[in-house]
Amino acid sequence: MKFLFLCTGNSCRSILSEVLFNSRAPEGWKAYSAGSQPSGQVHPFTIKTLQNLGLSTDGLSSKTIDDCEQYQPDVVITVCDSAAQEACPLYLGGAIKAHWGLSDPSHLDLPEEEKLNAFLVTVDHINKRLDALFALDVNTLSRSELIAEINKISNIE
Repeated sequence: MKFLFLCTGNSCRSILSEVLFNSRAPEGWKAYSAGSQPSGQVHPFTIKTLQNLGLSTDGLSSKTIDDCEQYQPDVVITVCDSAAQEACPLYLGGAIKAHWGLSDPSHLDLPEEEKLNAFLVTVDHINKRLDALFALDVNTLSRSELIAEINKISNIE
């Protein structure tokens, strides 16, 4: 299954989701990320957080939704409220869509250590949701059941 994590800037939450997903995904599952209005750079605290967790940051970039047309995702998950309100491009029409809202730690005006901690809180939220996603037996669920289960995951804090 292919997943696309969408946010507005594609510099923090969607990138964290992509890397965390890919570091743990079952065989045959892959995630990508993009932004509706990409910032053009991955937030430095995103890079630092991932490196502190021992995860690779090689090749990460802030991408536009249009850059992802080739991936043909099965599931599109928005992780910020503004992206959830935007219309998806037509090529995403058949994909399952869900919204897993996450607070944005990149805009917090905090000292570095507190800000890094806020990034770790976001990582924790993402990992809890990924735990639930990866626990699903997708081979036994109908499309409507899968949609319902993926959407329920948004309630996990």
